[in-house]
Amino acid sequence: MNLETHVLTGIIIQIYCFMIFIFPFNIIFTILFAFLSHFIIDAFVLITYHPPDPQKGDTFWLSWQIITYGSGGILILLFYPFVLGILFANLVDLIDWVILRILYTRMIKKVKIDWKYNHIFHSIIAKIRKKTLFWLPNWYYEKKAVISEIIIDIALFFGILCAK
Repeated sequence: MNLETHVLTGIIIQIYCFMIFIFPFNIIFTILFAFLSHFIIDAFVLITYHPPDPQKGDTFWLSWQIITYGSGGILILLFYPFVLGILFANLVDLIDWVILRILYTRMIKKVKIDWKYNHIFHSIIAKIRKKTLFWLPNWYYEKKAVISEIIIDIALFFGILCAK
């Protein structure tokens, strides 16, 4: 799923963990649940518009990237006090798509890297998805599938509003 979905999930996890648990368990469980939430959310990625390879010539894809990263950035700024949940809900992507990508390009310059397979956590997520959610339709390239993620994001946003 996209940045804004993980950001909203991290926020809602931190809100509820701080409502339910006392210190230091509120911090421990926020970190744990936010990190694990990435595995659950990304397991459902098949039902969203999420081409695994960049569609740079497609204005819809480019617009969707701008919307998702832009809204994710705005949410991070608006909900900055929930940075712990936000950070750990996005840590899987930061490790696989940012840190490892930098390390691979600096350490293995001569080898052509296939970014679909050179990651740690997303290969685990793919195995979870294949074993548990194999029945979901694959809408990676279906533009109408943005509606799925929008519905999930709206539900998460209302969960945040109801929690306060």
